Amino acid sequence: MRHLCLCFTFLTCLLAACMGDDDYTLSPSHTLRFSTDTVAFDTIISGVATHTYSVTVYNKADKAIRIPQVWLERGAASPFKVNVDGTPLTEGRGGDFEIAARDSLIVFLMANLPEQDSDEPVDEEDKLVFSTEAGVVQSVTLTASGQAVLTLTAQRITENTLFNAHRPYRILDSLVVEQGQTLTLAAGTRLYFHPQAELIVHGTLQILGSLQEPVVLRGDRMGYMFNNQPYDRIPGQWGGVRLTATSYNNYINYADIHSGNYGVRVDSGDVTQNKLILENSVIHNTSGHGLDIRMANVYAGNCQLTNAGGDCVHVRGGDVTLVHSTLARFYVFTGGSGVALDFANFDGPVRLPIQSLQLANCIITGYQGDELMGNQNKEFPEDAFNYAFFNCLLNTPKTEEPDPRLVDCLWDIDDKAETGNDSTVVRDGNFLPQPDLDRLLFSFTLSPHSKAVGHANPDITALTYPADRLGKQRKTAPDIGCYETSQP
Repeated sequence: MRHLCLCFTFLTCLLAACMGDDDYTLSPSHTLRFSTDTVAFDTIISGVATHTYSVTVYNKADKAIRIPQVWLERGAASPFKVNVDGTPLTEGRGGDFEIAARDSLIVFLMANLPEQDSDEPVDEEDKLVFSTEAGVVQSVTLTASGQAVLTLTAQRITENTLFNAHRPYRILDSLVVEQGQTLTLAAGTRLYFHPQAELIVHGTLQILGSLQEPVVLRGDRMGYMFNNQPYDRIPGQWGGVRLTATSYNNYINYADIHSGNYGVRVDSGDVTQNKLILENSVIHNTSGHGLDIRMANVYAGNCQLTNAGGDCVHVRGGDVTLVHSTLARFYVFTGGSGVALDFANFDGPVRLPIQSLQLANCIITGYQGDELMGNQNKEFPEDAFNYAFFNCLLNTPKTEEPDPRLVDCLWDIDDKAETGNDSTVVRDGNFLPQPDLDRLLFSFTLSPHSKAVGHANPDITALTYPADRLGKQRKTAPDIGCYETSQP
């Protein structure tokens, strides 16, 4: 093997030595081609290096091209770092590169933007310039925006505290609200959590977002995992929000909680006391359960609870009400094994009676043939297992006999043969635009052809949410779910 390697090295050197000037092009018409003319790092956290991006540089000519110089226009002051074909640009400059005929080389780039005293992102730009031996000068534009953050490490809230919206808070370790204390997040506040970091609430959490300025809880990875796929659209980027056994009277309004290991986990407590009111909010794209309730008093209304690797809503005992909410599970990552709604009055050997579970004007759907799972404790059939669905669209097999616990519900199943309705849509067809699986973009606004259109209970709507999650006034015959169509 050693002799083979030496022989290969010798042949490589011999071939390089034999390549004369005639084998290199000096024609200005032979230009470089780039896989992109602009590398956009988008918004990144100032002072934190990004992961590596790449650009491929092609030589389409029948002869090799020499590249005597490659440089960054801003030189050593550039916030961008470049490695060309394995060689870093020192002080923003390098040279003596070449690309064989019909071949290519790869340029690796990263950004580390300086911290600046600004609440808004600060734009940075540079150009990576290539000069060939023929005198042809070409460039790739590099852009990024640096967002200054307030970094919190092992922060514990030991007195009533307000976080405002001036600039994001970056949570490196779990943010803990001590028992008896309240953390209030004002409208527009942004919390960016490091991987595995959580918001753990022993006291009280008040999230006071608005339609125009929602409160955002997400991971702190700002760049792209790979082309067209931001880290922010990948689940499991941070922990989640946990309301512990001592936490009561939590209120979350207009929050966007996404891409965590879980969304909001509600631990066991006194079922007669309000544990959580969740309104006008989104819990989306979690690797585990989205809204995870264990023996607690929880109310959720006008909410989008979607795309969980576990269950979008997971209920084990308690007193739970959901109104005008969309539970939709179109999880595309491997490892997911949940449903849109799973409820039971036990967890293994632990008895967890469901005092009340009521869903009104809600959508429960997903990719699977059955997205609604309810399990009663067979060992203790006397334990409370009280549930009812009113005017809901359910993706579950249609019951053959009338069920008094399913009041004026519709089935999200293909029943064209039964109804003769050729316009029937089901599952992801209920929503427009359709999911963009390449870019992991999902919209849960209703298609005008969905069965959910016009079939909500108007009395419940008038008493609870006469406007949808986006502030649109609901029609006289309102739609099921958290979003209203624009149809008359």
